[in-house]
Amino acid sequence: MVITLNYRDSRPIYEQIRDGLRRLIVTGALQPDERLPSVRSMATELAINPNTIQRAYGELEAEGYIYSVPGKGSFAAKAAEPLDGRKAELLEKLREILTELRYLQVPKEEIFALLEEGMR
Repeated sequence: MVITLNYRDSRPIYEQIRDGLRRLIVTGALQPDERLPSVRSMATELAINPNTIQRAYGELEAEGYIYSVPGKGSFAAKAAEPLDGRKAELLEKLREILTELRYLQVPKEEIFALLEEGMR
């Protein structure tokens, strides 16, 4: 599993970890029910405080991307209905991107082709 941290990024480290793990899950690099590294081992690997990893895991669990089994660890969740808050957040980001693409005069056909590609 590859999570890279960018110390020049304005986002906090836990957000970078959360977003990196979310990306691995949604792209299939982490399969459903696949065990994530323990908080302690990931903290050691990234040389950061375990509380930072725990916060990222906690947010991913709240969003429905991972689940925990006491005594066993954290696992990638199966794809499910997104939480309403996360769904609304992503739809708003998409609206913002589409608005900017229209401003940049990107042809509709190019945008539709990209959407079709993403839906495959």
